[in-house]
Amino acid sequence: MIRNLTIAIIMFISTMGPSIIIATVGFAAVKALGRNPAAAPKILVALMFAFLFAEGIAVIALIMVYNLFK
Repeated sequence: MIRNLTIAIIMFISTMGPSIIIATVGFAAVKALGRNPAAAPKILVALMFAFLFAEGIAVIALIMVYNLFK
């Protein structure tokens, strides 16, 4: 029982970090598009790279948790 709770807490923490990053980057991108709509292609590329890196971190963290408690 306690092991399952530990796994759930660690998985929650390891996914909250990238989720916060994605929310912050999304907010900043929308704010930047509001200021300068002509820069949309550059903002979109930066946004996608930030999302990819954040999701990569989340996947690596979840794989590590899975391997630790296997």
